[in-house]
Amino acid sequence: MTGVPASAAGGPSGARRAASVTPGGVPGTGRASAREARGAAAGSSGGGAARRGLTGRGSGGAQPHADEAARAAVSRRGFDGGAEAEDGAKSARGGKIAAAAVNQASVWNVANLLTMLRLLLVPAFVALMLADGGYDPAWRSLAWAAFAIAMITDLFDGHLARTYNLVTDFGKIADPIADKAIMGAAMICLSALGDLPWWVTGVILGRELGITLLRFLVIRYGVIPASRGGKLKTLIQGVAVGMYVLALTGWLATLRWWVMAAAVVLTVVTGLDYVKQAIVLRRRGIAERRAALEETEA
Repeated sequence: MTGVPASAAGGPSGARRAASVTPGGVPGTGRASAREARGAAAGSSGGGAARRGLTGRGSGGAQPHADEAARAAVSRRGFDGGAEAEDGAKSARGGKIAAAAVNQASVWNVANLLTMLRLLLVPAFVALMLADGGYDPAWRSLAWAAFAIAMITDLFDGHLARTYNLVTDFGKIADPIADKAIMGAAMICLSALGDLPWWVTGVILGRELGITLLRFLVIRYGVIPASRGGKLKTLIQGVAVGMYVLALTGWLATLRWWVMAAAVVLTVVTGLDYVKQAIVLRRRGIAERRAALEETEA
């Protein structure tokens, strides 16, 4: 039995007998026996693993469960990915619907109707202001009511257009025209009646027209946003002009002079601030264009 190879013996006992042969015997026999011993050991471990796999214990038994877990995870990822893709599609459709709503905004919406109302109030205000020589307190009160309605609608039409996606090209053009028209008509009528110095009318209206033109000149470099000072200026101007439209006497007449003085100061200060912003915006836009041109050439 000593000439039988270890692989024929089989099992762990054969592996131990093969490993007990020393290389001191027949030349080459020790090396062959060692190889046979390793093969027998591998066969034994493989059989043990197979037995463990059949009994559901060890790594062989855990493999099917791991495969099932992996497939479940892939299935969950696929489901989550599908849900995310569906949500993304819904968001994209919602964005397209919102964009379509902006593009399909009718000219005859609430915001534009308020702007049109302000435009129609301009000639009505002038007629009421100059009725009966322009000094009748009753007609002046009606003119003040028309002016007040115009100023109040100015506060709402822009807010409604931005909130409910009612922005239109007509509104962008007509809204600033209506603002300047009602203010300009009121101040020119007051100066023509001698209630307000012409230089005050010239300063305020000149500033309004100049800043409007300045915005158009630098619009290719960016938009000059309305500042808090500008909004305060508009409010003080409206209050001051409204007080001058009314036939006030006594301390109220003195108070309106101070309110108009504050309006003039704010008009000049905010006008200079807008000029500064326009210069900075233009320089920044030119620098960015030069940088982009140099980058493309490089």
